[in-house]
Amino acid sequence: MSRDLRFRRLRLRNWKNFLQVDVAVGNRLFLVGANAAGKSNLLDAFRFLRDVALSGSGFREAVLHPRRGGVAGIRCLAARRYPDVEITVELEEEGAVAWRYEITFYQDNQRRPRIRRERVSRSGEALVDRPNEDDNKDPERLTQTYLEQVSVNQPFRDLAVFFSSIRYLHLVPQLVREPDRSVGRANDPFGGDFLEQVATTQERTRTARLRRIQRALRVAVPQLEQIDLWRDARGTPHLRGKYQHWRAQGAWQSEEQFSDGTLRLMGLLWATMDKGGPLLLEEPEMSLHPEIVRVLPQMLARVQRRSGRQIFVSTHSPDLLRDEGIGLDEAMLLVPGAEGSEVVPAGSNREVRALLEGGLSLADAAIPRTRPENVAQLALFDDV
Repeated sequence: MSRDLRFRRLRLRNWKNFLQVDVAVGNRLFLVGANAAGKSNLLDAFRFLRDVALSGSGFREAVLHPRRGGVAGIRCLAARRYPDVEITVELEEEGAVAWRYEITFYQDNQRRPRIRRERVSRSGEALVDRPNEDDNKDPERLTQTYLEQVSVNQPFRDLAVFFSSIRYLHLVPQLVREPDRSVGRANDPFGGDFLEQVATTQERTRTARLRRIQRALRVAVPQLEQIDLWRDARGTPHLRGKYQHWRAQGAWQSEEQFSDGTLRLMGLLWATMDKGGPLLLEEPEMSLHPEIVRVLPQMLARVQRRSGRQIFVSTHSPDLLRDEGIGLDEAMLLVPGAEGSEVVPAGSNREVRALLEGGLSLADAAIPRTRPENVAQLALFDDV
């Protein structure tokens, strides 16, 4: 896979909350919006491409995944005359937009997902344009993409490998504390196999990573002096931390006693040290102190300089958006409406630009643009 490969544009049609989306994609994205505005669903468009390309998955499994619920669960409720779902991405390679991948799909009379169109081009040259003659002779072929088939994707396998490298993270601390609930899972985005990932990492790499995490945690959790990995009698991996204590040797605690914030921060730090493809982070501010949240964008920027990977973040946090290093082209406002949510780059919103020129932070300018109308009425809940 080319290390220079990265997303540069995303187009959606009838995808979940969105009737239509067409946005430029930079090295970082910060998605800001009210609850149910579609932040997770926008990130899921990238996850969908990953699932289609991933070995052992594929188009059908990606569409029918429980979190998507088939074509009917994916299709935007505002879709009318044009019911097909479309995803188109443009990708940059070596500094220039080179790749374009497009997939359009629908469901047949038996509610089975079917491909309406699949196109792959590189530098303007069409490598795939379906349906082709073979598809017309055998329509069952349109239940699989060329992207997922190693027998035909050799000319654009770099694209498939890149999609497969996308990683999503929304760590749930309780799953980390109860690893038995996630036995058999791999690359669990909710952290069920987080301890196993740490344990199976090559020892030298693991030791170096834990040392770096330990240094970072000393800032967030000053009393934490040391962390390491151990296995219990059943072979189950555990993390433990040595805390300052009235005893001379300190006191050890396992992940079962770690706070939610400590576990989420550890998972976030571990994920950012991977050298994979784009990293999708769901509300990384959860359970963290506001002052830690304030420096997350700076930390992510340093990670990007080292790894070169793209990082896309959904957030509700004013503290995170107060970082002056976030550019207007990196912040996307998700605004719900009667015809689905609209994705608006912060830089194209005249009011936001005027407020920033007046001295307000991005948080003060953007968050009020995405809050629900009449939110103050929630205070009257249960008012007789």
